[in-house]
Amino acid sequence: MSRLDDKVALISGAARGQGAAEARRFVEEGARVVIGDVLHEPGKALADELGDAARFAALDVTSEEDWAAAVALAVAEFGGLNVLVSNAGISPPPTPISATTLEEYVRVITVNQVGTFLGIRAVIDPMVEGGRGSIVVISSAGGIEGTWGLGPYVSSKFAVRGLTKVAALELARQGIRVNSVHPGPVDTAMLDPEAWHGFDVRPTMAAAMPLGRLAQPSEIAELVLFLASDASSYSTGSEFVADGGHLAGPFVKTDWHA
Repeated sequence: MSRLDDKVALISGAARGQGAAEARRFVEEGARVVIGDVLHEPGKALADELGDAARFAALDVTSEEDWAAAVALAVAEFGGLNVLVSNAGISPPPTPISATTLEEYVRVITVNQVGTFLGIRAVIDPMVEGGRGSIVVISSAGGIEGTWGLGPYVSSKFAVRGLTKVAALELARQGIRVNSVHPGPVDTAMLDPEAWHGFDVRPTMAAAMPLGRLAQPSEIAELVLFLASDASSYSTGSEFVADGGHLAGPFVKTDWHA
């Protein structure tokens, strides 16, 4: 028996990168998946690739109506909804607080924080009706520590870490578990040079990781798969870190050996 044989999942931001890796891995493990994204063409292409086990939903996570429609699609097509992966998020180029406009700050908070809130709220009823559920909120290592120039992003990721704990407390007796995942740098489009003022940040980030490399989306998908499955049945309200050792402490490369 595969780990998600009886599960129906909705994944936001699933058209590419980490969300797409999660969708593929979930289907491999027997789940039926609704791929939610504002990127319609790649989202539809991924759903076609995954076949009968997947459907695409146009999902702007800041829209209550889009969330309702995506949930309704999961229920209509697959008979219920057991798993939410709140994966969609944005991160603007690094900018000090002094140069960040209110509009820029609010946009990140609206997508990353409000979008997560709307998603959690939208899936409660079908999960309660089904008698169980797992909500996986994708935060970040930046939801545990600060990062220069990423005030809006870090604020949003700290916020969804806290929201996860509140939701876990409120929903535990209704059979719904809620946990947050905190990746370090992942090799996705979010690290493309155009997102970093034209600078290729990947080599610098990789060198700063104790493991000496960035994460691949498939590695984070494995952790999300664990939390979506019954293998994590006694875990709720917790933080799961996959950061290449970054949060263990300052890393200094040395040739010295004991």
